[in-house]
Amino acid sequence: MKATGIVRRIDDLGRVVIPKEIRRTMRIREGDPLEIYTSASGEVIFKKYSPMGEMSGFAAQYAESLAEATRLPVIICDRDHCVAAAGISKKEVLERRVTPSLEEIMEQRRSVSFGADGTHQALEGVKRPMRVSVPILNAGDVSGAVVLVADEAGTVANETDVKLASVAAAFLGRQME
Repeated sequence: MKATGIVRRIDDLGRVVIPKEIRRTMRIREGDPLEIYTSASGEVIFKKYSPMGEMSGFAAQYAESLAEATRLPVIICDRDHCVAAAGISKKEVLERRVTPSLEEIMEQRRSVSFGADGTHQALEGVKRPMRVSVPILNAGDVSGAVVLVADEAGTVANETDVKLASVAAAFLGRQME
C-alpha cells in the first residue's frame, strides 16, 4: 500500500472526502460504487467496484463466441479496464486501462463504427485501432463496452459485426440487472 501523506477527518455523519487528485488518478467519479474492506491491522480499504469485473468469466466466454462469429478480436471493458478478450493475446490486453477516446464513446452512450482509416485505440499501450465500440448499459448507467478491434489484416467491420456487438452489449447489460 502506498502512503499519500494526506490526512482527512471524518465528519459527524461518518463521511470522509477522497481528495480530488486521488479520485482523478484512480478514475473515481461521482456515483461510482466502492467496496469497503478492513484488515486485521485496522486498515480500511476502498476499492472501486466493477459489476463487469464480477462477470469477467462470463464475459470471456461471450467474447470467444463473438470473436468466432465476427472473425475480429474482441475486448470487453468495464469503465476503466479490459476485463475479457478473445482473438488477441490476453497478456497484451487484460487489465489495461481504456483510452480517453473509448471513455468518451462510453459517456456519450452511443455505438461507433470506424473504417479502415480509424486510428482510435481502445486500450492504452495497445496499437490495434477500434473497428466497433458499443457501450454496455445497465439500468441506464454505463458499465463498460464491447469493442471489436482490427485484426492483423486490418479487416473492417461490416453491418452484421456491428449488430452482433450491439446484441452482446445489450445481453451483458441485462446480465448485471
